[in-house]
Amino acid sequence: MNRNSNRRILIWSAGFLASAMIPVLSGCSGTSAAASGPQMPPQEVEVAQVEQRDVPIYREWIGTLDGMVNAAIKAQVTGYLLTQNYAEGSFVRKGQLLFEIDPRPFQAALDQTQGQLSQANGQLAQAKAQLIQSQAQLAQAQANQRRTQLDVDRYIPLAKQQAITQQDLDNATQNNLSAQAQVDAAKAQIETAKAQIQAAGAAVEAATAAVEAARVNLGFTHLTSPIDGIAGKAQVQIGNLVNPSAGPITTVSTLDPIKAEFTVSEQEYLKFTRTANDFGRLQLELILTDGTSYPHKGRFLFADREVDQSTGAILLTGQFPNPGNILRPGQYARVRAMVGTQKDALLVPQRAVTELQGNYQVAVVGDDNKVAIENVKVGDRVGPRWVIADGLKPGQRVIADGAMKVGPGVQVNPKPFAETEPPKER
Repeated sequence: MNRNSNRRILIWSAGFLASAMIPVLSGCSGTSAAASGPQMPPQEVEVAQVEQRDVPIYREWIGTLDGMVNAAIKAQVTGYLLTQNYAEGSFVRKGQLLFEIDPRPFQAALDQTQGQLSQANGQLAQAKAQLIQSQAQLAQAQANQRRTQLDVDRYIPLAKQQAITQQDLDNATQNNLSAQAQVDAAKAQIETAKAQIQAAGAAVEAATAAVEAARVNLGFTHLTSPIDGIAGKAQVQIGNLVNPSAGPITTVSTLDPIKAEFTVSEQEYLKFTRTANDFGRLQLELILTDGTSYPHKGRFLFADREVDQSTGAILLTGQFPNPGNILRPGQYARVRAMVGTQKDALLVPQRAVTELQGNYQVAVVGDDNKVAIENVKVGDRVGPRWVIADGLKPGQRVIADGAMKVGPGVQVNPKPFAETEPPKER
């Protein structure tokens, strides 16, 4: 080839390489332009301001409802249950017949003891008549003895004067001794009669007690309600043998008012006494198991006399009106009471607080809309909010929704927190 041909080849090659580099350079230029384009907008989060106000302090405890009086209806005698005279679950009056035990054996026992009492009374009357007769015999014997004694006293000087024979004196003396013996015999009969009267009197007392016991046992065959209240289910069927060692046949409870028993720790009890001051003025609320609030307020009734050493808790009892007997023994409910007021408390939504291994944190949005994570100390819960004891100031903004999407130093787009109202209690 000549020199011109070589030059043309070099020029074509350079042009080809240049054309080949254009797409590559244009691709690099596009990447650089994309990198320097518009950035993603800040993450939207919902924020709430730290609120400062006085808040009531409430406490809640798990309680168990029970009747004010629970009368266990038990058999006091052994016998067969004859009738059931009430409807289970119904309201019964004091003295109303609930059950009847077969009374025939007890009526027979009463009749027998009454016969024994009549016999004992007859023996007592006979002993008294014997005593009267013995007393009359004693009086007659004493009169005879005084007469024979006068004869002896009169015959002694006459015998000395030999105005009468010695035989007459001996006869008078013998008659006197005989009269004295009759006096002693009459006295012995009186003592015997008195002993018989005492024994007969004891027999009468024993028979009287036996009659009373038999009458009481006969009365025990009628099982009546000792109180006005709701009678429970019968635990024994008609025809079954019942006895005093068995459990209750049924239970009658007074339900209006009804009591709620709940336990608190010793420390909480001491704090409770310091803040509440007068338990009698406390108003108690009852939150039922379905989440509804019982419409009638209750009052504190009493605290048990001692702290349970095994649990360190003390039993408290409240009292609630129960018209219509809606509440029943054995129900569980939460007992709620306002125990004080916290002044100038700082409040944030509960959703704004996160817990990590016992430590509590909130995400705070600064004036520059950047996020900072702050450690806080929490206090009581007040409805949907949490009292912050330390770590925040009034007016600060905390993230209530979206905190998991951002981190410290991240700029956010804050929106007002749309707090939903909790469902109203019926």
